[in-house]
Amino acid sequence: MSHIKKLPTEQWDPRIVAAVKPEEATDLEQGLTRFFAHCPEQALGLMGFGGALKMNRSLPDRLVELVRLRIAFFNQCRSCMAIRYSDALADGLNEDLVCSLEKPAEAENLTDTEKVAIRYGELFATDHLAIDDAIYDQLREHFSEAQIVELGMTAAFFVGFGRLAATWKMVEELPTAFQDTDKTIAPWGEEAIHVR
Repeated sequence: MSHIKKLPTEQWDPRIVAAVKPEEATDLEQGLTRFFAHCPEQALGLMGFGGALKMNRSLPDRLVELVRLRIAFFNQCRSCMAIRYSDALADGLNEDLVCSLEKPAEAENLTDTEKVAIRYGELFATDHLAIDDAIYDQLREHFSEAQIVELGMTAAFFVGFGRLAATWKMVEELPTAFQDTDKTIAPWGEEAIHVR
């Protein structure tokens, strides 16, 4: 059971209803909005920021999804680990790639660009002060300054809100493998849910 009560959609601010269209979205696709709706102004601001990160993205969807899933593992965010987004699937993400996240530095099916982005996201989630000049030099071999900023903002979004979601324990609609919050799990090797 979630630590925070979900706000029923009929109690949502009309602006949130218009943005999310809950009648067209599964409970899982409504995600954190069901909780954020308690604070409509903050929810709308966050939706604007999250939407800007997604809609104006210059980074490949597959790369962003790999970084998101690796961060989700360290956050132990069940819903984050269970979900696979359709734009990333359309960009070539598959479960073999997700399984590579167990040991990304050794993976033969990840590009060097993906590996450095995943390493950055991993450090951001586990030891952010270890992100030093050498890491930024590696990033600059693959990304523009704007893309490095975008990657940082995206990783910050994933780390912060993934950790928040993990503390709220929103697992009721997840596959069984993701519902036990008393053990450490991983996004690889489990049944995933594809969402829009």
